[in-house]
Amino acid sequence: MEPSTMLFFGKLSLGLIMGFGGLGSALGALAAGNAAAGAWAKQGKEGKPLSNYTLFVGMPISQTLYCLVLFLTMMKYVKEPENGPLLLGISLGVGFCQFISAYAQGKIGGAGIRCMSEGGEGAKTNIIVAMGIAETVALIALAVGMLLLFSNTMVSGEAAEAAENAIKATTKAIGG
Repeated sequence: MEPSTMLFFGKLSLGLIMGFGGLGSALGALAAGNAAAGAWAKQGKEGKPLSNYTLFVGMPISQTLYCLVLFLTMMKYVKEPENGPLLLGISLGVGFCQFISAYAQGKIGGAGIRCMSEGGEGAKTNIIVAMGIAETVALIALAVGMLLLFSNTMVSGEAAEAAENAIKATTKAIGG
């Protein structure tokens, strides 16, 4: 594979990781937010005080933060073409896990809001635990992504420069 293509994949990976995280978080917040708005409308119509469902609406946002952590960590490796394919793999694998986790959290949160608005206030703890299970997928994916980034498979700028200098010294030593 051409170095320019590998470099392109590395740079593309930065956008993909944030895109997956942001899109999943937005869809998750949308799913829970729609349920919250419906519950608030019902409570307002009935003259009841509005319940606080913002925790359930906001929980899916954490995946965007996890993707931001990966984005910032990946930036130091994106300049080396050799890292491009692995960075792309990390962004696709981890990013997709973040996307699905955030969306699942929002769907669970939305269902929980509907449950509580129908009189199931006692289910709040169970709903938070269920959303936490979906969060676990995101945390495991983040850990795997970080492990890959800090593994010896990544080439940093210093390592690439050292390898280049070693090649030059070897070439000079053998009379090349």
